[in-house]
Order: sequence, then C-alpha cells, then structure tokens
Amino acid sequence: MVVQATARPVQHESLFDSAVEQFNIAADVIGLDDNMRRILSVCKKELTVHFPVEMDDGSVQVFEGHRVHHNSGPGPTKGGIRYHPDVTLEEVKALAMWMTWKCAVVGLPYGGAKGGVTCNPKVMSQNELQNLTRRFTSEISLMIGPNRDIPAPDVNTNPQIMAWIMDTYSMHHGYSIPGVVTGKPLILGGSEGRSEATGRGCVFAIQEYALKYGMNLQESRVVVQGFGNAGSVAARLLWELGAKVVGVSDSTGGIYNPRGLDIGRVIEHKQFSGSVVGFREAENVTNEALLELPCDILLPAALENVITADNAARVQASLIAEAANGPTTPEADRILWDRGVKVLPDIFANAGGVTVSYFEWVQALQAFPWTEPEVNERLQRIMARAFRAVSSTSEKYNVHMRTAALALAIQRVADFTRVRGIYP
Repeated sequence: MVVQATARPVQHESLFDSAVEQFNIAADVIGLDDNMRRILSVCKKELTVHFPVEMDDGSVQVFEGHRVHHNSGPGPTKGGIRYHPDVTLEEVKALAMWMTWKCAVVGLPYGGAKGGVTCNPKVMSQNELQNLTRRFTSEISLMIGPNRDIPAPDVNTNPQIMAWIMDTYSMHHGYSIPGVVTGKPLILGGSEGRSEATGRGCVFAIQEYALKYGMNLQESRVVVQGFGNAGSVAARLLWELGAKVVGVSDSTGGIYNPRGLDIGRVIEHKQFSGSVVGFREAENVTNEALLELPCDILLPAALENVITADNAARVQASLIAEAANGPTTPEADRILWDRGVKVLPDIFANAGGVTVSYFEWVQALQAFPWTEPEVNERLQRIMARAFRAVSSTSEKYNVHMRTAALALAIQRVADFTRVRGIYP
C-alpha cells in the first residue's frame, strides 16, 4: 500500500460544538436543569493573545495563542498547552471543557483549562521554541498560577517547555514556584512515572474492562493510531502483557503485520528513522486504512475527529480505548453504539496524564517526592475506581460509556456549583 500523510478531517461543526452536543446528551440523561446547563455549557474565561517572537534569522513573526478556563468550581483549573499549526480558539475551548469532565470522572479537585499556540514547532529551533514559550508564558501569566491554573504538556510540548514556563513565571515573581506547571523534568520537581502516565492509565482502563467483560488480552489483536508518547507507551505495555499489536502509525503513516509486531524493535526503528514507516517486518498502510484494520482493540492516540460518520461503520474493533482527546465524533458514537462497539471514552481512558499531574502538584506543594511504584499503584487504584463508577452509571441509564462518564462528571461539577452558589 502507498503511504500517505494524514490530513485532519474536514470539520463541519466546530470541536466546541461537538463538546457541547456531548454535554447536552449527558445532561438530558441526568435531567440537568436549564440554569445549570447555561453555566456549564460555556467557558468561564477565554484569553487570545498575539505576540512577536524574534527568529534565528533575525526576522520577527507574530503568533496567536490561547488560554481558556472552562470551570473552576472544584478547584484550580488544569490543562495542557499544545503547539500545532491547527490550534484554534474553538479547539482549545472544547479541550478545556473536556478537561473539566476528565478531572471530575477520576475525582480530582480541579476544573478544566487548556492552552495552545498556532505554530509548527517541527520547523523551529530550540532557541526559537524557548523564545516563543517564554513570551507566551508572559502573555498568559495573569491566567496561571499554582493555586489558579496549572499548565502541563500536550501535543508537541514536553518537560523542557514546562521548565521554561516554570522559570519564566518564577522570574516574574522573584522566587521559584515549581507548582505552576506539571510534567516538568525530574530535577525541577517532576514526578516519577509522569512521562508514561497517559499510556499507562489507558492500559489500566483496558485491563479493568477486560476483567469485567471477560476479554483475554493475550488473545487480543491491538491497533494503535498515533505512536507518540501515549500511543507508544500503551502499545509497549500491551505488548508486554502478551497482546498481539498488529498495527501502529504516526503522522507520516502506519505499518501492519497480522502476525504481530515486535514493539521494542518498532520503537528502535522510529528512534533511528524518525517514523514507524518502513519497518521491515510489516506492510506500510495509511492512517486512514489503519483505523479499519481487523483487530479487537483500537487505540486512537493522535488528534481529534479521526473516527467519524464516514468510517465508523468500517471500524472492526470490538473495543475502542481513546488515548487521544476527542477522536470520535458524536455521529460516529451513535454508529458504534448501534453496532455494539464498546468505547472507553477519552475523559476516562486518557485521564492517567492529568492524574499523575495531580500527584506531581501534590508533591510540589509538600516538597516530598514519591517513588515510581507508589505513583503507578495510586494511578491504578484511581483508574479502577473510576471505571467502576463509569460502568455502573452506564448500566444504570443504559447508555454508552461516554455518555455515562459525562453524566457522572457533569453531576459532580453541578453539585460543586450548587453548593458554592453564585457570587452576586
């Protein structure tokens, strides 16, 4: 097959419209009153900034960035910062709303936030990225803080970028404030286990599903779309558990071997070549074709809106575990539900990252680090508890697990809002 670069699907409605549609579906299930719907269906604060950055060649480019707070009822807001050419305010708003629900599903004392800069970091030098990050941090500094809003890594951002954010914020205040971000390098107060947390949490979610529904992971075929941090970690952990990972992909394309891939060697190949494409023991496939391969478990771990009304009927997996944010559209959800395909939704399945970010924040406030086994054990316990809550809610209302997770989260945030009341 010919390898093709993945293009983001055309969006007929904004991502935020999809997020609100999902919210209303779940709100109907729990009978949420109109006043609470008005409060929770909008974002509390939206900041858009345009800022200049001096590039290595001496030219100046002006970038657009956003930071959005959806809801701060449960506590400080929490959410990543992404660098990507397609970042928009509508996308950031949707991701902030989903972060509110994600934190509520796993019981964290956070509201939801998100941020992003419209740029292509893959063509920028480290110096240019540092200049952009420090200036963006300065622009949004009125929005963030260890007890106000705590950023973290997201698409195309990493511990080094978090270190620059922490340093810039700390310089503005005159002393070190490690709790302003999570996902930092260990030397600056990062948490053991943070880099693997999203992928590991997704695997914990799959294990809980397998226990409840009698799925034998060692007999399961797995496809992972997106071989970045979350996808590669999840693929490796499932492979180590004995699952047969038959297909993986990154932004340039995918590979497929129905007999199973040696994920350790695939990781080595990507480190050497920069892509999974061209791995000798597999056939090259497109990202679009990868989603429709024969498998038992499909992990979309890249960008949003990849499973749509156009391809949902051709997805062959019996279980979809969403390691990415918003990979499935509402129309696709309905098709999958009618076909009996189970979905572990993003606000639950990829909550491992924000959960260990919470652990990192707690460690920063206490100035007392935990070991990696302690982090992983606490993460597994939280993911297991959240799965039981989502599963029981799904059975109670006879709805799929996304609506159940949303209903559970919305009810929790609504309860916070009612108890706190409305400040006059």
